[in-house]
Amino acid sequence: MSVNFMEKSEQELWDIANPIMDNLMQASTDIDHPKHVRDFTERAKAIVTPEHLLRVCTQYQSEKGQWLHREPLAILRRPNSAAVIWKQFCSKAQGEYVAEIVLVNINGRYLVDHAMVF
Repeated sequence: MSVNFMEKSEQELWDIANPIMDNLMQASTDIDHPKHVRDFTERAKAIVTPEHLLRVCTQYQSEKGQWLHREPLAILRRPNSAAVIWKQFCSKAQGEYVAEIVLVNINGRYLVDHAMVF
């Protein structure tokens, strides 16, 4: 039985997304590839190789520092996925950034099919 994200409340989706994003951001800070891709789809794992993660994390950490807190902004629902968007803050860079994941449900498990901070 597939999950219809249109039928999930915003609170249900925040409750699903926040722990996934907490893990993803901590793993990014630690540059821990297995932990970082733990909740990724196979498609996303194919993109975020250990070398890719090291390159991206080394670059953002030198420019932006560590990820600090984030604030919920929006959830955009589609029948088969939800884009979850936060306002993200960094330790070295001034201003506000956008953190985003796209959640899907595969075989009863919520997974990240896309992730980005910009």
